[in-house]
Amino acid sequence: MILRKCRPFEQVLWQSRTGGRTDDDPGWIGVDLLGDAAGLARAARGCDRILCLAGVTPAAAARGADMGDNARLALAAVRAGAAAGASVLLSSSAAVYGNPGAETLEEDGPANPLSDYGRAKLEMEREAAALGAELDVPVTSLRIGNIAGVDAILGGWRPGFRLDRFADGRSPERSYIGPATLARVLGDLARAERLPPVLNVAAPGVVEMAALLDAAGLNWTPQPAPKTAIARVALSTKRLETVTEFTAGDSRAGTMVAQWRALETKQSGD
Repeated sequence: MILRKCRPFEQVLWQSRTGGRTDDDPGWIGVDLLGDAAGLARAARGCDRILCLAGVTPAAAARGADMGDNARLALAAVRAGAAAGASVLLSSSAAVYGNPGAETLEEDGPANPLSDYGRAKLEMEREAAALGAELDVPVTSLRIGNIAGVDAILGGWRPGFRLDRFADGRSPERSYIGPATLARVLGDLARAERLPPVLNVAAPGVVEMAALLDAAGLNWTPQPAPKTAIARVALSTKRLETVTEFTAGDSRAGTMVAQWRALETKQSGD
């Protein structure tokens, strides 16, 4: 929904496993990636690039969804890419890295996921890369950082919200990206001629979670961070910055919050 509101692509066909075409949204089709391979291949004809954002989140897994569908959905997208002669972009996650300590995470560095979700996404990357090599389909796994507004902080805020604070007074720092910036970046990636097999996707630098809440005017209460809390997850964007450009504002909490608020306004006005 974020990308459709931001419209980063000139020509695009949106797909859902359950949705269908409507009169006011003629670029929308309903094809089940897992149950209708032939329909997906037909839908992909004429496409240069397939962007697969489908996957099972931890929240969906808690409701009984199968984490293994992350890999199965990615493989379906790769097969559709083979049928259409299209390259494939897959939505992965910074969760594949695990606890980085103070290091900035490079795509070629170690991946040691701590969660079932991170392990499922890493397995997805590996299986999709293997199938892509077999079918001669270029595959790029996008390790996306936190997206402002659909994260556990802004998106998960509720009255009485409590946030970890470390001994140095800081709240957790993470690589983030605003929704409009994400849409612009994905548009650039969709138009790029060649991409590496793995690519971090975030605005440069890190943002304190407290700064996001403060910028949004959302009240929160600090709590001592437990020993298991991860203080900093910073994705290297050097590789990404060879494909797309960022402004200094893209990395600011205020910009990210403003993009999120603008998106909310668009949605409420529809």
